Amino acid sequence: MSRVGKNPIPLPAGVEVRADAREINVKGPLGTLKMAANPAVSVVVEGKSVRCERVEGVENGPALWGTMRANLNNMIIGVSRGFEKKLTLVGVGYRAQAQGDSLNLTLGFSHPVVHKMPAGVKVETPPPPNNTEILIKGVDKQQVGQVAAEIRAYRSPEPYKGKGVRYADEVVVLKETKKK
Repeated sequence: MSRVGKNPIPLPAGVEVRADAREINVKGPLGTLKMAANPAVSVVVEGKSVRCERVEGVENGPALWGTMRANLNNMIIGVSRGFEKKLTLVGVGYRAQAQGDSLNLTLGFSHPVVHKMPAGVKVETPPPPNNTEILIKGVDKQQVGQVAAEIRAYRSPEPYKGKGVRYADEVVVLKETKKK
């Protein structure tokens, strides 16, 4: 059994955590995040740290203990430093351009793809000479990862030439072509 839930979470400067029976609020320099409190785990704020404690007698208490602590840690990191995902476009003519709260993609289709960003997520692209990179930023780790996965799904890397949208650290293993 994992003991992730035992570890206290240090609070960086400028981050404030408020927990009650229904909701946990984390406020920091980059924004505010909320999470529904689970009755199986109680959150205790002690000075410059936060601890999660199991409530005895609850059926899923041990399973939710580490999960709740990890989610709370991600919220604290998000409002203090933020999260980012970097995507790379590989392919001739593949381009990305950020315009306000939308991302325009040219991915070899007969039409341009426009992806609207949800609230709380920002997208950046470098200027045109090397506009094959996309940087997605936000305070919610789950939301940043979901937006990156949705953009990657428009044209995921194919296994023969490796063309498509991929994460910056993703390794695509190419298949060998058919021999005559």
